[in-house]
Amino acid sequence: MTMSPQRSAVEGESFNKAGFWALLATQFQGAFSDNVYKLIIILYLPVLVASEAFPATALSTAVFNLPWLLFPAIAGALADRYSKKWVTVATKVWEIGVMMMGVAAVLLRSPYLLLFTLFLMAMQSAFFSPAKYGILPEILPESKLSWGNGLLNMWTFLAIILGNAAAGFLLAAFRDKAHYAMMVMVGLSGVGVAASFFVTPARPAEPGRRIPINPYAGIWRYLRIFWEDARLFQTLIGIAFFWATAALVIQNVIELGKANVLDERLQGILLAVIALGIGLGSLAAGYLSRGKIELGLAPIGFLGMAVFCVLMAMPGWRYASTALLLFGLGASAGVYDVPLAAMLQQRSPDKIKGGMIATLNLATFGGMMVAAALFWLLFNKLGISPSGIFLATAVITMAVGAYLVWLGPVVLLRSVLWFADGTLCKVHVKGCSSVPEKGGALLAANHVSIIEAMLLLYSTDREVHFVMGADVLRTPRWRHVARMMNVIPVEPDAGPAALEGAVTRIREVIARGHVVCVNGEARLHPDGAEVPWHQGYGRLVEGLDVPVIPVYVSRLWETLYIFKNRRIQWRRPRPLRYPVGVYYGAPVSPALSGPEVRTAVQQLGVQWCLERPHPFKNLHTGFIRYARKNLRRMAIADALSGELSYFKTLVGGIVFARKLKKILDKQPMTGVLVPPTVGSALTNIALQMLGRVPVNLNYTASPEILASCARRCGITQVLTSKRFLERLPLTVPGETILLEDIRESVTGKDRIIGMLIALFAPVWLIERILGTPKLGEDDMATIVFSSGTEGDPKGVMLTLRNILSQAMATGEVFPHDKSTCMLGFLPFFHSFGYTVTLWMPFLNEVRAVYHPSPLEHKNIGELAMKHHASVLIGTSTFLQGFIRRCPPEHLRSLEFVICGAEKLAPRVRLAFREKFGVEPVEGYGTTECSPIVSINFPDNESPGFYTRNLKHGTIGRPLPGIGVRVVHSETGELLPAGEAGLLQVCGPNIMKGYLEEPEKTASVLRDGWYSTGDVAAIDDEGFITITDRLARFSKIGGEMVPHTKVEDTLHTLLDLTEQALAVTSVPDTVKGERLVVLHTLSDQQLDELVGKMVTSELPNLWRPRPNNFYRIDAIPVLGTGKMDIKAVKKMAMSLDLGE
Repeated sequence: MTMSPQRSAVEGESFNKAGFWALLATQFQGAFSDNVYKLIIILYLPVLVASEAFPATALSTAVFNLPWLLFPAIAGALADRYSKKWVTVATKVWEIGVMMMGVAAVLLRSPYLLLFTLFLMAMQSAFFSPAKYGILPEILPESKLSWGNGLLNMWTFLAIILGNAAAGFLLAAFRDKAHYAMMVMVGLSGVGVAASFFVTPARPAEPGRRIPINPYAGIWRYLRIFWEDARLFQTLIGIAFFWATAALVIQNVIELGKANVLDERLQGILLAVIALGIGLGSLAAGYLSRGKIELGLAPIGFLGMAVFCVLMAMPGWRYASTALLLFGLGASAGVYDVPLAAMLQQRSPDKIKGGMIATLNLATFGGMMVAAALFWLLFNKLGISPSGIFLATAVITMAVGAYLVWLGPVVLLRSVLWFADGTLCKVHVKGCSSVPEKGGALLAANHVSIIEAMLLLYSTDREVHFVMGADVLRTPRWRHVARMMNVIPVEPDAGPAALEGAVTRIREVIARGHVVCVNGEARLHPDGAEVPWHQGYGRLVEGLDVPVIPVYVSRLWETLYIFKNRRIQWRRPRPLRYPVGVYYGAPVSPALSGPEVRTAVQQLGVQWCLERPHPFKNLHTGFIRYARKNLRRMAIADALSGELSYFKTLVGGIVFARKLKKILDKQPMTGVLVPPTVGSALTNIALQMLGRVPVNLNYTASPEILASCARRCGITQVLTSKRFLERLPLTVPGETILLEDIRESVTGKDRIIGMLIALFAPVWLIERILGTPKLGEDDMATIVFSSGTEGDPKGVMLTLRNILSQAMATGEVFPHDKSTCMLGFLPFFHSFGYTVTLWMPFLNEVRAVYHPSPLEHKNIGELAMKHHASVLIGTSTFLQGFIRRCPPEHLRSLEFVICGAEKLAPRVRLAFREKFGVEPVEGYGTTECSPIVSINFPDNESPGFYTRNLKHGTIGRPLPGIGVRVVHSETGELLPAGEAGLLQVCGPNIMKGYLEEPEKTASVLRDGWYSTGDVAAIDDEGFITITDRLARFSKIGGEMVPHTKVEDTLHTLLDLTEQALAVTSVPDTVKGERLVVLHTLSDQQLDELVGKMVTSELPNLWRPRPNNFYRIDAIPVLGTGKMDIKAVKKMAMSLDLGE
């Protein structure tokens, strides 16, 4: 099966706009002239035959409809054999001849010649119809097809309205000189001919096609194609019903007018209102289709038609109300018709589109005849009133609608999804043109449940078959949805033969020209075998000549829903119209490995997150929005201040900001020297509200480093606490502003004003009151100085986009709800503390409890027990303190424990689980990445899907929207899965750069990729394993020796859970470097270790010499909980070399 070739008139999403508008002008003129001409004849014939009893209306209508029934095959064959543009031109030239014959008929006063010209005029329209509708998919990209049909319908019905009004005007203007009116029509036909020459050229669909003599030749062939394709048959029935309903309603409205003794003018207005409604409804449908053929609008349209028909059946409506209801009926009909017409044009075989449209015209006029017969039966024979006929029309509409849904139930699902798009969420689709309009294709996507799969289904108008675990068809709540989605069920635990059978079924579906979607996971069930295509998708498309297309779908788990115990729990998105994306990439080579394709999907996620519209442009706007939604709920707490509700936190932030506005100077950055407490959180909130850049300074650093950091930021004022300075004497770099002094200056009036602003002032007014400058996503949020483990601290510039993207990404993976409580003891001068424990809770409606010192493990445990803390983020070093000092009940409420900054040793992980009942997982981040890059989090299991998110010993998978890759540290060459190299990261979380260090920035940041300096490997499931930092390797005798691995082995040999050894290196004249170990062991432990090293698995080159062990008082640790590598190195040099 080959892909459909691209048409010459359409290149990607571009098209010839002038050519399309020329087609609209040609159609407008044709519809206008048709209606003017027909009405002139209806009005003029009684005058010509001198008899008011002459059945001019009935006879003219019959003559006008006759060609549509007589020449369908010939009209369709002409449109397929020749260029549809030149068929259009020919029919317009024909129209000039017909109009000139009309002039002659009036001058000769021949009623029969006049009726014959009407027949020829209708015949011209019948031949024009397949060309004008068939040319649309040839001159418009598929994404514009519904839009084009909407415009075509709108201008057509506007032409009908104006044409009916103009006919009477022309006859009245020329009175007994009707031939002048006909001459005007000749002139209009000339305009139509001129416009037709500018229509976009299109190649003939089937140049060798024979034009049949039999006017019905091939009709059965076309009908068989309709019948064999359920979607085409759906459009045939649906469009025929649309015109049948229109005919029935028009006749009924005429009789309704007569029953209410309305004159012809008022009746005409009602008919014009219906036509205007259809036109505007069609126009709306074109825009509401959102760049695709959206069949989900059809059920909404026929439901609207039924509702307005029921309302019309109710008695007592005034004329204006009746007109309004009829407008609604017409608008609903327009919304219903456009997607069906677009689907017919797109789905019909390219070579016979004209014939298919001509057959549709035949069915349409057959339906109109049935409608006329039905009206005669109901009104003339059974005596049912117009109101009763409207009620009958509503019943018939619902019956036909139910039948159409039964033919293609997915349209009902698409209707629900269309409604959700724009209410619960806002779907952004990009690159959908990568999916061929026809023919098979394989989509490789990242969806984790049937919900994301539905989102992908909604993003394209192609029918997509989804590969899912067979259990989805055994789940009562989801089996019907799964059938709507054309699920290809796979029994993941049925053995290799069953899985190979799944490969065969998938290939068969693709070979039949369908689109199949598989997700990138290795398994469809936690106990199932690995699917055969996980290592490479080439097996599914081998020999089929179809594209493999990567697709990224936004993760909605934790944002819109979760599956718990295999039951879905819906969540209200934060905020409504939450932005979600479906991004299609360019087709990739089927020869690519599975990991390579999944990397392409990951990069699409990066692109989405870089382009994603954030619900708010800055941090304080998000905080204010969520605070107002949760005024009574607890927001933050600490042991000294107690609990603060969101309301109190918001008021406190506003009051504090108003006070600071009067105190702070004009410097854009303000220092903050406060540990993580309620006061520190309010300080950072207030500074963000003022548009200032808070710089949380590292109070564990030396006075020289503190002063250096302040100087580089241009900080002249520092906010700190008197109580804090009493406990930890510091040299404050700049003017000291004490928080206690500000708090004491707050009056009752300040609090009342703050409460009023918090409750009633819109965000823009709050910003005006506080003098907040206009901020964008790329403006600075904070400066975080790196820990300086390997040198002087670097000032990392983090933007608002960096922090916002991290808050959104963590909210999509962290298991949380409104009862979740974050335990925050990491200082805010640490990027984890600032982003994850300060702003992430505020922007995800999560509670946070703070404690000023991470070393007071027992106090932190008591605080956790009191507030039922559920999430803890720390380091392996801090976890060891909890294991040693906290009883089990202190941390029993924890549900999720994440470790970063240093490797989580298995001994620590297992000891923590044994004592507190929750197993810590490992994550990874760097200050430059704002900070989280990857994380292990709970597996996702839902009907038909299983996503593994947790693998101990790794640092997890990247957060949504973050891309990672491993390259050779020297050549920069991309390395395959499983091979270790330099880890690089890209995404919206990457820093702006280092403060005042452009050279250093350029050395680590190239083309959007940040080089972390860590050595890592990525396995075929996307899990990352950190081997070590480049700075923690020694080159000994030409071999790279990792310090961390040696450290872990030494601790394991002594069965230690707490860090007691630190490995580093010093220069060696023989081998280049040699290992040195600093330790806090007793002599007995050291002797035991030296003895066990001899029989350990450590290679000889990796074993430190016994005389290279040096006892120290304590392993140097930074305030962030990480080992101070720089201090360790300095101590080793001093102890070993005397430097």
